[in-house]
Amino acid sequence: MGAEMVTKTLGELGLSARAGRDAQVTGLSVDSRLVKPGHLFAALPGAKLHGGEFIQYALRMGAGAILTDPEGARIAEAELAASDAALVVTEDPRMALAYAAALWFGAQPEHMVAATGTNGKTSVASFTRQIWTLLDIKAANLGTTGVEGAFAAPLSHTTPEPITLHKVLADMAGAGVTHAAMEASSHGLAQRRLDGVRLMAAAFTNFTQDHLDYHETFDEYFAAKAGLFARVLPEGGTSVINMDDPKGAEMATIAEARGQKLIRVGQSEGCELQLKARRYDATGQELMFTWLGKPFTARLNLIGGFQAENVLAAAGLAIGCGADPEHVFETFKDLETVRGRMQHAATRENGAAVFVDYAHTPDALKTALRAMRPHVLGRLVVVFGAGGDRDTSKRILMGQAAAENADVVFVTDDNPRTEDPALIRAMVMEGCPEAVNVGDRAEAILRGVDALGPGDTLLIAGKGHETGQTVGNDVLPFDDVEQASVAVAALEGRLA
Repeated sequence: MGAEMVTKTLGELGLSARAGRDAQVTGLSVDSRLVKPGHLFAALPGAKLHGGEFIQYALRMGAGAILTDPEGARIAEAELAASDAALVVTEDPRMALAYAAALWFGAQPEHMVAATGTNGKTSVASFTRQIWTLLDIKAANLGTTGVEGAFAAPLSHTTPEPITLHKVLADMAGAGVTHAAMEASSHGLAQRRLDGVRLMAAAFTNFTQDHLDYHETFDEYFAAKAGLFARVLPEGGTSVINMDDPKGAEMATIAEARGQKLIRVGQSEGCELQLKARRYDATGQELMFTWLGKPFTARLNLIGGFQAENVLAAAGLAIGCGADPEHVFETFKDLETVRGRMQHAATRENGAAVFVDYAHTPDALKTALRAMRPHVLGRLVVVFGAGGDRDTSKRILMGQAAAENADVVFVTDDNPRTEDPALIRAMVMEGCPEAVNVGDRAEAILRGVDALGPGDTLLIAGKGHETGQTVGNDVLPFDDVEQASVAVAALEGRLA
């Protein structure tokens, strides 16, 4: 016997159709090709094309209801007039879809948190999940690296669209996951993908240049991130704010205005979770910090000073969800780096180490190199590039960041996509004219490894955890960690 079809009315999904009509909905779709009879099809405004253009196809596939804005209704006016489908028109169909998806799938982990910021989202989400797991809590994190932890699944976007997101959250809850940490990208926040997620706490890491190919201005980009505190995190939730960032105070003001509890983190005076001092060594760092004025020390087996800030942000999220602070701090020594984030990839026989990091913005590259410097006895070498079909203004800035913070620089291809790789490298080289230009990324890594003397360190930046390189419209297999290991083995004569 087949399973009984699940249906919900528009009213049960928080939606009101024109002319007071209700309809039984059998599922949700944002892709007209996936519409099944009785589905609610969401025709959303897009950057290049309005989803209203696809309403006619959704109706042919048997859609029982259409959710769109006034423009979408105008585009498909004739087809809608000839259809029996219920029509829901709202000024913000993305937000309506997000809440409808939450109501459709129903369940999500009881303790949900999110992290936003230009850099550090993945690390904060992962560290939060790791803290919970070390406290014997069934937890997962979701974002750039997919869903990891007590529940695993791939994701195509850092912050998935609401239907995918809420299905994953419901699946996680069904698998017994009680705590989940997610990344909140600026795209996801601007497109209302997180609305409908019941957050207990949220963190802000930092704000620097990125995604100006999507957000037209810095103010628009900041407003998108601020939406996590101004709109998504409810009153009474806990905001974890990095007060060392220039935008930290502004974000804290937004959170306080909503009546949220504040856990301020950083080196700044007055922080509830204040970093007082740290000492670096070859494999990590020792921290001294205070929680509400009480002193603590902890070992982090993580490279890079910024990882301390990420760990403290994660600790704030765990505390904001009710974890005992002292138990949280006891987990620090067991935290592991996120794949592709300051990840140790290989070591040469002379002791020189190779690390891989996802840094792909000017600030992230500068931060990664400066964070690596205290751990390095000799020279700091970097191999990096810039992506194609993305914000071109940051390329020269990335070159400058490398030139100012590394001793030896190799410029290579990142993900050129549909742009001419040589032109991308030329733009980067404007910021670091003394760099060595090597188009082939594998060769650049080999030459970077070959340049390492005793005490030197190589940072391969830009692609991190990625296992492919996008050239044209093709994704070719490529893994920086694997290439680093191969290069070391080849140079040490260990390859067969």
